[in-house]
Amino acid sequence: MTAEPAERVSDFYCDQALSGRTPITVVAETETVLAFEHTRPSWPVHIVVVPKQHTPSLIRLGEGGEDLLLEVLRVVRQVAERVRQEHGAACVMTNEGAYQDSKHLHFHVLFRGDPPEGPT
Repeated sequence: MTAEPAERVSDFYCDQALSGRTPITVVAETETVLAFEHTRPSWPVHIVVVPKQHTPSLIRLGEGGEDLLLEVLRVVRQVAERVRQEHGAACVMTNEGAYQDSKHLHFHVLFRGDPPEGPT
């Protein structure tokens, strides 16, 4: 009896962005975290923030654990602040489970267009 082949997990960030196979425009970088312009943006400003170490998801942090998550969130905050200062608004989101297309923790920092009127 032969073993079933392992399910291939989609990880664009390890396979393409972090490996250098797909060119990216870096927005911010630390020793452990990379922020770059999305390669196929869905919004006027669309930045992705990822840990450089493979991290499956927000719920399954892997070997980096909460320390790495904290560093990722520090960079997310910096990028979101810059987007907010430049455009008046920022949206931060991540996905989990079936909503998570690439099985590598990543946060999207967005400016979706004209911000609503009101206090900032």
